[in-house]
Amino acid sequence: MIIPIFVPHEGCPNDCAFCNQRTISGKNSAPSIIEARNVIEAHLESADKKAKQIAFFGGSFTGIDVKKQNEYLSLALEYIKKGVVESIRLSTRPDYIDRETVKRLLSYGVRNIELGAQSMDDTVLLRSNRGHSSADVEKAAQIITESSAVLGLQMMTGLPFDNDEKCLYTARRFYELGAKETRIYPTVVLGGTLLAKMYEDGEYKPQTVEDAVSISAKLYRYFKEKDIEILRIGLPDGDDLKKNYIAGAYHPSLGEMVISRDVRNRLKKEIKASTDVYVNPRFISKFNGNKRCNIDYFKEKGITLNVILDESIEEYEIRRS
Repeated sequence: MIIPIFVPHEGCPNDCAFCNQRTISGKNSAPSIIEARNVIEAHLESADKKAKQIAFFGGSFTGIDVKKQNEYLSLALEYIKKGVVESIRLSTRPDYIDRETVKRLLSYGVRNIELGAQSMDDTVLLRSNRGHSSADVEKAAQIITESSAVLGLQMMTGLPFDNDEKCLYTARRFYELGAKETRIYPTVVLGGTLLAKMYEDGEYKPQTVEDAVSISAKLYRYFKEKDIEILRIGLPDGDDLKKNYIAGAYHPSLGEMVISRDVRNRLKKEIKASTDVYVNPRFISKFNGNKRCNIDYFKEKGITLNVILDESIEEYEIRRS
């Protein structure tokens, strides 16, 4: 279990074209130390086992005033020392990482550092108003991998001047830079952002859900084959997101749709005729796809998949007779 503490837009030096952290996180401001403690206590009271991590999400954590950073970290460290939490996770910008900062974070029990890289293409970064370059990502990644911290690199698809080839290039660079974790966020146009104005002015064409599912399934397969853990696909669903949604690749079940598309892509390579297929019961909804789209896809090609549930099979494994 991860206990999330959201610090929306804290520490960010500029507004990225796509960003509205208050909408994404559902929080209007960073919590006080007392409020953060209450969040932790509430999660621990509802948990039936020790929490894995306390996580600081939503802003650029290492861009926050150092005194305030240390207050948050000291609070989390209390729970590590009590033995009820194992470590700390945080997300930040690539250009807000240096060796001294990482050393300080580690001293408080930080284990996982996620960088909002978003893309490794400099044109995409510039047009998205990120305020950092791919070289900043490379430098920060090297500092983190040379320490004892675990490197996570977050990426987005469908940004301005982006395409599938650039997304796959970004994924390859993540692997080469030593990422052990990633998050895939297809771009959503939210009200109150520069991207919304670009869309309204006809300067930006948003990615469709189908486009996002197609490229994200390829990214999913690549990361799986490289043993890079995929922590999330798509933005977390919520009333604020729905209320501020304008356009782009939003769907409440986007992550499951991506995994289902990966299943289809794998089966397309292996299955040329009707056959029995063995699937773990916990995986059946992802195997079938949204509204049984995978089953219908093969049926249209004259292929019948006779699905047999088998609990002895690993959840993401597919077997044929």
